[in-house]
Amino acid sequence: MGNDKNILLFDGVCNLCNHSVDFVLKRDRTKQFYYVSLQSEEGKKLVEHYRIPSDTDSVILIRNTKVFTESEAAVEIAQMLPVPWKWLSVLRFLPRGWRDGLYRWVARNRYRWFGKRENCRIIQN
Repeated sequence: MGNDKNILLFDGVCNLCNHSVDFVLKRDRTKQFYYVSLQSEEGKKLVEHYRIPSDTDSVILIRNTKVFTESEAAVEIAQMLPVPWKWLSVLRFLPRGWRDGLYRWVARNRYRWFGKRENCRIIQN
């Protein structure tokens, strides 16, 4: 937990989540993220340490001890990626309720639309 990188917590059995992690990994040229699945022991400890509600159904970004969830996490991650992906952070100017509503709709349907893995993904950081 003393890692100086930004921690990206993700659903390790969700295909959409894993593809999103692949997307970020490919563009994270400066290796600024530390990837942890929510199902891992380390993920569970981070959720407890940062007092993140266990029913949080979101990608979670921990940056400088601040916790970002739902669309705010996605926008914050985009901001940290190189151009042109950084430009997606302009979505921050949309009302958060709209962004989070769309995020929650996709999150509720992600297994049905994108499938689920048998095993949790482990990333070597």
